[in-house]
Amino acid sequence: MKRPLQPVTEGYFSMKNQFLLIIAFFQISFTSFGQTESPYKTKFKVDGPITLGGVAASGLGLYLISNKSGLSPEEVSGLGKNSVNKFDRFSAGNYDEDAKKLSNIPLYSSFVLPLALLLDKKVVGSAPQVFLLYGETMAITGTLYAMTAGIVYRKRPLVYGDKAPFAKRTTKNANNSFFAGHTAATASATFFAAKVFNDFNPDSPWRPVVWGAAAAIPASVGYLRLKAGKHFLSDNLIGYAVGSTVGILVPHLHKKSNTSGFSVVPNYDQIEGNGFAVTYSFK
Repeated sequence: MKRPLQPVTEGYFSMKNQFLLIIAFFQISFTSFGQTESPYKTKFKVDGPITLGGVAASGLGLYLISNKSGLSPEEVSGLGKNSVNKFDRFSAGNYDEDAKKLSNIPLYSSFVLPLALLLDKKVVGSAPQVFLLYGETMAITGTLYAMTAGIVYRKRPLVYGDKAPFAKRTTKNANNSFFAGHTAATASATFFAAKVFNDFNPDSPWRPVVWGAAAAIPASVGYLRLKAGKHFLSDNLIGYAVGSTVGILVPHLHKKSNTSGFSVVPNYDQIEGNGFAVTYSFK
């Protein structure tokens, strides 16, 4: 007998997509304002569609996640710690509802953390540009997570033990361990904020503190998700790597003086067709 579709119980991506739309409208509303000297170069007709496309792709990923199948009682009953690879085995069977709830605090706080950049006089004049980049950053991270989680079936640690209620071990959400979305989203937000602060204030003595905080916040989220039985260590490490990389690369690739000379930009050509152009120049 076919199982009825189960709702997605965690509203991370639905909330995040709403947040991204707010950012997009913020950018559209203020595009007429002038900008102070900024280390970045952006084009809304290019970066805007990338951001909105990322939001749409995240929605597609959410649809795929919502249509994943759950686990049968027989599958769950036959699982134990030895069913997990040695690297991740230590967390198999973890379950802590309080840790799960606590992990949402730094997650949602990180989403608004970049607003603290408005306290910097150097950033305020370029706020529309900065928040366009932030929306693009979160949209890309959301796409990478949602599409991966929608396609990959990996059981959460809580499935491999009897601490979690049986109903939670058989839900479709129990198949969304890879990779850690909370950790990835938090890392994207915090590393983006640190990167922007660094680029606007290259000589600031506060840079080590800002970078340290950017690294510590998603690490704490990863620990809590590990303790909650939501993700294995490998899921968190990959989520951390994805989030921090996107958070740093998006503003870096938009720098006016990009020392790496590496750039990926959309290419619109009526003869050769549309696509992406990858360039590298020696400077």
